[in-house]
Amino acid sequence: MAILRIGTRGSLLAKTQTQMVADALARANPGLQTELITITTSGDRHREGPLQNAGGKGLFVKELQQALMEKRIDLAVHSAKDLPVGQADGLKLVATPLRADPHDVWIGFNGMAIAELPHSAVVGTTSLRRAAQLRAKRPDLRIEPLRGNIDTRLDKVNRGVVAGTFLAKAGLDRTGLLPKTAVALPLDEFIPAVGQGTLALECRDDDRTTQLAAEAIHDGHTGAALEFERKVVESLAGDCLAPIGVLARPRHLDHPGSKGWIFRALIALPDGSEMARAAIMGEEALPDAASLKLLLETLQRRGAAEIMDKLRLLR
Repeated sequence: MAILRIGTRGSLLAKTQTQMVADALARANPGLQTELITITTSGDRHREGPLQNAGGKGLFVKELQQALMEKRIDLAVHSAKDLPVGQADGLKLVATPLRADPHDVWIGFNGMAIAELPHSAVVGTTSLRRAAQLRAKRPDLRIEPLRGNIDTRLDKVNRGVVAGTFLAKAGLDRTGLLPKTAVALPLDEFIPAVGQGTLALECRDDDRTTQLAAEAIHDGHTGAALEFERKVVESLAGDCLAPIGVLARPRHLDHPGSKGWIFRALIALPDGSEMARAAIMGEEALPDAASLKLLLETLQRRGAAEIMDKLRLLR
């Protein structure tokens, strides 16, 4: 192989994550040389207002995928939570390195906790999922869009422009920007986005050389969890934008010595007034079809279909 060209977005987080992947590839493939190529995506250009108003899922990946198809890059590094459910024609997800911490964290002005926020305080987030889970706890709070890079959003909290915001712990850890006052939210209370903390490596499906290089840093448990989580979303809503959280997590990560997995999911109305939640445990070595079926059936018994019908009417 000549130089492996890896596409990245221009943000600090994207470049940091892509460099991590490039370094891991070089370690796993002696003699491999890499080059990072920055590509501006639609999501980078649309920095104001909710993502769903600018096109929703795919805003941070479609230009990277186009660069792959045009052979301007050989490999794209995505935050898995940015990926639409469907796979782009001619492309293939070939590797998922070990998943980072999937928790959401809360960063409040002057370290203020969610329960301590004054009535009608303004919380900044563009995430339908985070907003719905917050409103279920604190329906009195006001939600306003908060876009921009990590440091931009943290600055707005520090200056009191908003009373607080949510960020993914994985991104804060990777960039070294985790504030001391940040609070990791319990996974059973704030279920994260599909693929949160996971990097997904994509290349052309006929590029066997790149596939082999990327597979050297693949983590099987992470890949199986991502596949499971994406199937839950596909079953509930397809590529429709909806407040959905899903997490497939090995039990030993929270309970050392335990075997199997715990699967959590939710679907909600944006205002948090209705929410279907489920949590089940499986004893299998990897997520399987039986656990997927049980999780979906549990969600349906708790009103998922009715919530999805109402979400369609809101669009």
